[in-house]
Amino acid sequence: MKKYLAEFIGTCVLTLFGCGSAVAVNTLLAQSNVLVPLGFSTLLIAFAFGLSIVAMAYSIGNISGCHINPAVSLGMLVSGRMNVKDFTGYVISQFLGGILGAILLFIILGSNASLGTNGFGEASAMGISVGVAFLVEVILTFVFVLAILGVTSKAENGRIAGLVIGLSLTLIHIFGIPFTGTSVNPARSFGPAIVSGLTSVAFAQVWLFILAPLVGGALAAVCYNFLSKED
Repeated sequence: MKKYLAEFIGTCVLTLFGCGSAVAVNTLLAQSNVLVPLGFSTLLIAFAFGLSIVAMAYSIGNISGCHINPAVSLGMLVSGRMNVKDFTGYVISQFLGGILGAILLFIILGSNASLGTNGFGEASAMGISVGVAFLVEVILTFVFVLAILGVTSKAENGRIAGLVIGLSLTLIHIFGIPFTGTSVNPARSFGPAIVSGLTSVAFAQVWLFILAPLVGGALAAVCYNFLSKED
C-alpha cells in the first residue's frame, strides 16, 4: 500500500504543478499586453512537467520507482519488471492521483474552464487531426518510456535516473505542446478531462490520450526487450 500511496501522491503533484503551470502561463499571456514568444511559454510549461518528475523521482523513487504514469507502468509490465497485481494497484492509484490533482487545481482557480487538458482538432494549437494526434502521442510516449527503461536498467544509474527522466519529459513537452498539449500520461489527461465536465470537449477526446500513450509504452517495452537481448 505504501507503493500505491506514493504513486497516488506523485501523480497528484505532477498533475497539479504541470497542468497548473500550463494554465497560469497561458492566462498571463492572454492578459498581458507584452508580446511573449510562444516558444518561451512552451519552455516554461515543459520545464514545469519535467521538474515535477525530478522532484518526485528523488522523493518517492525509492518507494515505488516513481512511475506516476500508467504508460510507464505498462512498459514495466511488458518488460517483465512488474507483476499484474502491482500494475493494477499502480494504475488505479495514478488515476485517482490525477483526479485529485485536477480537483485541487479547480479549487485554486475557482473554475474548470481551463485545467491544462489535451486535445486535437479545434482543441489543438495547430489544429491537427485525430489520426495525427494519435501518432504524435504514440511517438512521444515511445521515446519517453524507452528512455526510462534504458536509464533504470542498471542500478548504478540510480543517482542520475530522476534527472534523466525529468529532462526527457521536458524534451517531449517542448515538441508535443503545440500539437496536443502533450499527454504521454493517461492519468494526467483523465483527471483534468473529467473535472472539466462530462460534456466538455476534453472529456470527449480523452480516450485518445488514454489509448495512444498505452500503445506507445507497450511498443517501447517490446522494442527495448528486443534491443537488450544478448542473443
